Amino acid sequence: MDVTAALRAFIRTIERGSITAAARDLGVSQPAVSKLIRNLEAHTGARLLERSSRAVKPTPIGLVLYEASGNSLATIDAALERVRSDMGEIKGTLRLHGPVCLGESHLQRIVMDFQRLHPGVAVELTLENRSVDLVHENIDLAVRIGRPTEQSYILRKIGLIRRILVAAPAYLSSRGALRNPRQLADHDVIVTDAVLSRQGMLALCKGGQQLAVPVSPILKTNNAQVLIAALIAGRGVGPVQLPLVTNELRTTQLVRALPQYEVRPSELYVVYPTSRFLRPAVRAFVDFAGPALKAIDGIT
Repeated sequence: MDVTAALRAFIRTIERGSITAAARDLGVSQPAVSKLIRNLEAHTGARLLERSSRAVKPTPIGLVLYEASGNSLATIDAALERVRSDMGEIKGTLRLHGPVCLGESHLQRIVMDFQRLHPGVAVELTLENRSVDLVHENIDLAVRIGRPTEQSYILRKIGLIRRILVAAPAYLSSRGALRNPRQLADHDVIVTDAVLSRQGMLALCKGGQQLAVPVSPILKTNNAQVLIAALIAGRGVGPVQLPLVTNELRTTQLVRALPQYEVRPSELYVVYPTSRFLRPAVRAFVDFAGPALKAIDGIT
């Protein structure tokens, strides 16, 4: 029996909560994973998993084996990749997670630039507007907007994403230019969920001072591209992340409203689990992506 392969199948099944998901992660069939786990149970002489129609979870002795073997396998993987990297080539699969807005506009380009330097690294890039459990979903690292609250992650702060108020020139011509923040109450405001407080306040900054302004949005969305399209169409004024609209500002499809003010910025992080040894492919991407993200116009 290949004990290492069996342990990998066992560990992924626990972390994913199902044999089907573990098989998908490992790139093998579901029966193959089931067989590996049966062989491991026969080898140890113990029942390692509790199986039900809803989920698979470890037995008490299975949990002991999981906790004892997880870091050992990660160490082996890291050592093997280290040997390959010391020989001049970094190989492996990098599972990366990021937000849709930054992923579509910038992260996909950073990934392609990275792969030109390291063609032996295959990247699985998932873009979603949600926080994922990196260990449970088998993600090597994630780009996060906003400071993560999980204690089990290592955080590398990249910088701050600037947000500004913008509108189409035609909208401001028809409704009048904004001269002070309080006038936002008389304008059609379009926002994403992330920028408003629970009380519906928009936080503006000027010279180190903050001002909370009440707004009543005519459109609220969780998709930055929908927001930008509505603004370009002249539907209203709204806060956007500066890195997402540099081209639109350059071509004057959008112009700044209240240019002396900015919307409160968001922190940008690269995060990865503390429970895993940093494989060379992951370390290389972290070192590459940090400066690349920092260089984006609108990230300070």
